[in-house]
Amino acid sequence: MRLPVTMRDPRYQFGQESEASAERFLRKKGYTILERNLRTAIGELDLVADDHGVLVFVEVKARTTAAFGGALLAVNRRKQAQLIRLAGQYLAQRHLSDRVCRFDVVLVQGGAESSPQIEHIEHAFDLSDRAGG
Repeated sequence: MRLPVTMRDPRYQFGQESEASAERFLRKKGYTILERNLRTAIGELDLVADDHGVLVFVEVKARTTAAFGGALLAVNRRKQAQLIRLAGQYLAQRHLSDRVCRFDVVLVQGGAESSPQIEHIEHAFDLSDRAGG
C-alpha cells in the first residue's frame, strides 16, 4: 500500500509533530483540546481548545529555525481573516454564539535533533485588529 504524498513528505511529518507538541504544551497549561485539524471547505483550524471557559482558536506554526521571525509574524492579516471566518463558521455550526472566544498562536521551533522550543501568544489578535484591514 502506497502512502499519500503528504504522508511521506518530511514537512508534513514535521508539521504533525509540531501540532502534537503544541497540543501537549497546551494540555500542561490546563487547556482542554476540543478539536484538532478541523477541516472545512474554507480552511483548517489547527486546534480548538477550552481555557477555563474561554473558547480558544489556536493557529500552530512550525519552524526549523528562527530565520522567519516569531509567532506573531507567522500569522499575517490574510491568515487572521481566514481564522476569523473559520471561527465564525465553527461557532455558527455549533450554536455557540454566547461563548467568549480568543485567538492564540503557538510557534514550535526546532528540528528532530532537539526538543522543540514553544512560544505561545495568548490573544495574538482579535476582531478589532481587523478594523479597516
